[in-house]
Amino acid sequence: MAMAAALAGMAMDEVRASAAWVAARSSHVTVDSEAIERVADNMHDKIPKIEWDFEGIHYFDDGPLTVQYLFVLDALNFCFWPDKDLNYDDLASGLKAALENDKSVFDADRLQKYTGPELRKLLNWPRPLPLEDERVRLLHEVGYELERSFGGKASNLVKSCEKSASMLVATITSHFPGFRDHSVYKGHQVFFYKRAQIFAADLFGAFKGQGYGDFHDITSITIFADYIVPAVLRELGVLIYHSKLATMIDSESEIAAGSEEEVELRACSIYAVEKMRDLIRLKSGKQVLTVELDLWLWAYGVQRPSLQHHRTLSIYY
Repeated sequence: MAMAAALAGMAMDEVRASAAWVAARSSHVTVDSEAIERVADNMHDKIPKIEWDFEGIHYFDDGPLTVQYLFVLDALNFCFWPDKDLNYDDLASGLKAALENDKSVFDADRLQKYTGPELRKLLNWPRPLPLEDERVRLLHEVGYELERSFGGKASNLVKSCEKSASMLVATITSHFPGFRDHSVYKGHQVFFYKRAQIFAADLFGAFKGQGYGDFHDITSITIFADYIVPAVLRELGVLIYHSKLATMIDSESEIAAGSEEEVELRACSIYAVEKMRDLIRLKSGKQVLTVELDLWLWAYGVQRPSLQHHRTLSIYY
């Protein structure tokens, strides 16, 4: 088990190390160290505490069904922007309502059988979802592997990781290919693991660090490199987009998944927030969790709908 823990820690080290590698070679995005200092100075003695379910949109019963709900939610938590009326809240609240109506709706055998129209009905959504076929495929994958390896229950998956968030991320990415969020940049493998990490963070937030959310290494989790965080970091002056990329984002042009621009946006966001966290720790003398910074950045962003974010079709975020 010590070997498994070491390998799990390596997975998170790879996220941080590969993000730093990209940031050092980035040609489309620049990380402004002085801006990081300014943000850290402003935040170090007043880090905003954001409640995990501050919108009141998530299912929670303090038990295994919540774990199952969160795993399904995070399997589907990607690419809302092509439908201007659809967002994360619709997914979280739609799944919550479905579960409250039928407690077996996320049983592993049922997850393997859903169709696109059935998923839409589950979410009470009136038209095809963005990347709907991929969403259905991922539901089938989750149901199949949960049944094959974890007795059909995401709670057993969590228990198998012995209160280690990094082991949970490593186990998820080992068993569920749809969570293997990585790319290649200038011949170098770059790791993000956004949805696997956010599952650990959701457990931590929902259960308030107790029970299924009790992780001795929650500090290993990085930010969740998505659309919102880079846009917020740009607004704060932490990320500077070079002119061609800025024009693409401001004109709402699509940026290809796996392109240098897309990888730099995500990797530089991880690198910048890691630096921000380290500075805040240094200035405040207090433990600061990256998951708390991410939640604050995300909440800041969703409250500013005018922020321009990049547009990439991806199953990973």
